This record gives sequence, structure tokens and C-alpha cells, in this order.
Amino acid sequence: MAEEAKIIQFLTFKLDDEVFAIHIEKIREVLEFTTVTRMPRTPEFMRGVINLRGSVVPVIDMKQKFGMSYTEKAVDTCVIILEVVMESDKVILGAMVDSVNEVMELEKSAIEPPPKIGTQLSNEFIEGIGKQDEQFIIILDIDKIFSADELAMVIDMKDGRMSLEVEEEMAVLHY
Repeated sequence: MAEEAKIIQFLTFKLDDEVFAIHIEKIREVLEFTTVTRMPRTPEFMRGVINLRGSVVPVIDMKQKFGMSYTEKAVDTCVIILEVVMESDKVILGAMVDSVNEVMELEKSAIEPPPKIGTQLSNEFIEGIGKQDEQFIIILDIDKIFSADELAMVIDMKDGRMSLEVEEEMAVLHY
């Protein structure tokens, strides 16, 4: 009896001309880009926070996180709401991307290990490389992209440890 091929679903998105993918089970939803409230004393890749149905959700500029250019707001710019695991906690955050492409399926056997050289990203972030038609897709391990310190900062932002000025601005956005 032949073993069934394991099919994995991914959400694909673009940063500049590169196509990336994240496991679909890490995705909560995809939003159109909206106003982000900048937080003081945070790294450049932390664009700020958004109000998502009454919850404060930190938004990360994925291009800046990966050492690429600053993401400019455009018609296709999206925020992918992700569930990231930090130790045993689940952290909800938004990943700002140039555009979302599609949900795609790949057989596990079609995913190659990450290359040892030749990528802008640290290999620890890359789970593997998939191929669809003639295009390579960089499959990210979203749980390894952020350090414990970065996720602690995200939790602080989410838990409301922010200035009164930002809290007031967030309240206005949620009227």
C-alpha cells in the first residue's frame, strides 16, 4: 500500500519581488492596510499597533525585519494577522507585506531544505524552499523570526503598557 503524500497549505505573499509563504494554520486573517499608531522607543521594523475589534495588535514591517526597504503603503499592502508561539504562549501580531498572493498546497516532498548561502535572510528563519511552476517560494518558520526580546516587546505593546497618549489615540480609532 503506497503511503499518501503529505500536503501542506501555505499563504503566499510578496516582499519586493520575492515570494514567501507561511503555514496556513499560523494565519488568523488578512486585513487591508489601515492606519497604524506608531509606538515610541521601538525598533524601526515595529510599525506600531492597530485596533482589531477592540484588541491592540502590534504590526511588524516584514521587509524591514528582513533588512529590506521600508514598506510603502500601496493598494495591495496587507497586514497578515499571525499567531506566533513564544515558549508556551501564543502571541498575536500583524505582519505588513506588499501583497498577499494565494493559498497554495505543496507536497512535503516538494520542499527542499534552505540553501546554505545566497539569501538575504538568516537560514534559521527559513523552513525550506518550495517550487510552484518556475517560481521559488521561501517558506518561513514564523515562530523563529522574532527573538524572545522582540516578542516580549510585542506582548508589552499588546498588554497596554503604552503611553496615555497612544491609549487615547487607540480609543479614538475604536469609536
